[in-house]
Formats: sequence, structure tokens, C-alpha cells
Amino acid sequence: MSGSSVFISRIRGLPVVDTDGDQIGKLRDVVVGFRPGGQAPRVRGLVVELFARQRIFVPMLRVHSVDAVQVVISGVVNTRRFSRRDAETLVVDDLVDRPVRRRGHPEPQVVYDVSMREVRNREWELAEVAVRERSGGRFRRRSHVTIVDWRDVVVGGQQHGQETEQLVARMEEMKAADIARELHDLSPARRADVVRALSDEVLADALGELPEDEQVELISSLETERAADVLEEMDADDAADLIGELAPDLAERLLGEMETEDAEDVRRLLRYEESTAGGLMTPEPVIVATGATVSEALALVRAEDLTPALASMVYVCRSPYETPTGPFVGGVHFQRLLREPPSTLVSALVDSDLEPLQPGSTLAEVSRYFATYNLVCAPVVDPDNHLLGAVTVDDVLDHMLPADWRGDQMDGMTPVDDEAAPAGPAGGRAIDGQKDRLG
Repeated sequence: MSGSSVFISRIRGLPVVDTDGDQIGKLRDVVVGFRPGGQAPRVRGLVVELFARQRIFVPMLRVHSVDAVQVVISGVVNTRRFSRRDAETLVVDDLVDRPVRRRGHPEPQVVYDVSMREVRNREWELAEVAVRERSGGRFRRRSHVTIVDWRDVVVGGQQHGQETEQLVARMEEMKAADIARELHDLSPARRADVVRALSDEVLADALGELPEDEQVELISSLETERAADVLEEMDADDAADLIGELAPDLAERLLGEMETEDAEDVRRLLRYEESTAGGLMTPEPVIVATGATVSEALALVRAEDLTPALASMVYVCRSPYETPTGPFVGGVHFQRLLREPPSTLVSALVDSDLEPLQPGSTLAEVSRYFATYNLVCAPVVDPDNHLLGAVTVDDVLDHMLPADWRGDQMDGMTPVDDEAAPAGPAGGRAIDGQKDRLG
């Protein structure tokens, strides 16, 4: 589809299927977000109507393909009822029949249809607008339909909340740390407006970059369902750190509202002390079977949502392949995969000198382990040799820096010297006994 465009009216009502060909529902609308500087709006996702008539949101990262027959999606889909954010626009409900001004054209016109195109892998934006003339506030019955580039029209009726929309549009072009700094500097009322308008994915990324006390304040201010959606978008280890700082009753409500699989990952991490390998690890490393080839492993590490650190090592395990896995065979460095023929079995390339971490390994032990083996990602196994997850170097650094380092960064301050900084956080989760209550 890259480079070509598809009009929304032609795909509206198409069946939405998973990669096995099973129908999930039907496509009802397309969600977009306006961007500053006259850029074409970015497509955030699809509104899909399930068979039970409930409408849900599917982000474009889950959209595998779009053609004239069906829309194919992949991965886990959140089945919560779709709720539009303040800065989101629906193509069918909000743009079709909307008045527009066509540049260099004196006659008033309205939107008849809108197309979208894939500009990069799974990244879509609006491309063209089909417009026709109005007469006396109504369509001319046989008026000619003209297709123009999105940038050649000015959409009317965008005054309400325009400042927030523009700020949110700018933020979605920023890195997570820069968004966090913007949120930190906003007044409480302004921040509430912006948070309400941000997509769950963007808010989740930014939330992890805020100081701990601001993370707690922000997630506590959200409605339970929205807060659970945001936590689901966070890495499980970051979500566990945040939930561990909340009051036990609120933490339990949020875990109960989250999708079962995501909640189970977080509960499992909450059983470990925060400054141990078990508390630092993510439960979703790159895992392959013993019969997997180099080409199959490289296809997995190409995934866009993987961080460079997590993609630096592939772990070979026996069934089951979800953590905790079957017996752990070993880890293979990404660089080693690049040097081998595509048909080579990954299991033949494991690093036999790499001893995995134990979940109870302390922060000091983990940091020495990373320094000794020159790693950016390391496996964590239980006493029965089942892979539990992987620790990445960014999480190690996060816990070695002073507790208030994010707050200093927000305020533009230089971090304190290493000699004056504490070695790491004291103890485990902030609320005594919460791990047992949540486990």
C-alpha cells in the first residue's frame, strides 16, 4: 500500500480479520490527529465495530494490511469500548460533509470523501480530499467532485480547543522525554486538558519519563478505565514500578481493570523487590524455539516497538515460549546473528559463557554483571532454569541514579556527582506489604 492511497468510503464496512483469517468485526471509521504547520493529519487508528455492536479502537501499529476486500490486523486487541480523545477527529463522523475552503477557489465546498496512504511501515496519514460545491447551504445535486491534495484545503470549524490540539500535535512529533518536560512545565489546568487529549501510547511513553511523584499524581488523576489503558501501553516493568507506588486500593482497582494478560505480567513483577533483577526485568524479551533459524530471529528483532537494548539479544527456550518459559537453552547476541547464514539454527549459536541472572540478584550484582560481560541486555531465570524475563541496561541505570534525577532533569539542573549520589533506592516497593496483597 505504501505510496498509494485508499478512500475511506471504499473501506468503511469492510470485514476486519486477524492474521488467521477470523473476522473480528467491521471497520466503521478512521481516527486522525491534526498536526501543526499544515502537515497532513496522522492516522492514529481504526474504529472497529464488534459483532456485539460495541465499537473499539485499533491502533495503526496493529494494522497489517488494507485492501479492497478486508483489513487485516495482528497482535492483541484491546476490546474496551472506543472513547474519543479531545484532540482526535473521526473522518466519517467529523470530516465528511464538513465545509472547507479550497485554496485559489472562490466557491464554498464541502468534503465528500477523504483518502489515506501509508507513508512508512504502519504509519499512515491523510492524503487527498474529494470535494464538491455547495449552493445555498446545500449540495448541488449534480455538482462535480474534485480530488485535491489535503494541503490544498483549509478545514473550517476548528476553533474550539485549537490551542490544545496544536500543542498535542507538536507533542506527538517529540521524543518521550521532551513531552514529559512540556507536561512538567504546564499549569495543572492546562496539563489536564493536554493529558485528556493525548493518545494512550504517547501518554504512556511520556509518563515513564516524569519524576516518580508526578507519575503518581498524573495516573491518580485519570479515570480508572483511562488509567488502566495507559498502564497497558507502558512496559510491564515500568507499570509495575508505578503501581507499586500507588495506594493499595487504587493499585488493585487498576490491575482489575487492565487486560488479564497485562495485569498478570505486572502482578508477577510486583512479587520481587524493586532493586533486584526480578524487579528490574521486562517479561517480554525476544524468545525463539530451539528449531528457529537466524532469519526467523532477525525478523523478530526488526519489530519497531522493541528498544535497541531489548533487541540486542535473542533467547532460545523450549516450549512454552511465553515467560516463564520451558527450559532455557541460552542467549544469542544480535551481532552474532548478523554474521551467520540465514538458515543456521539459532540454538547452535548460544553464548555458553553467559551465566543468567537470578531474580533475587541485587542491583549491585546486576550492575557488576553488565560491566563484566559488556552487555546491554541479560536473561533472568528461576532456580528451575525457566526464563522469567530480561534486564536491560537503561533500567539498571535508572535505579543507580539518584532517586530525584528525573526531577532535576525537568528543572534543567545538572545531576549531582556520583560520589554524592546514593547507590540506588532503599528497599523495595514504596508500600510495605503491597506485593503480598497484589500477588
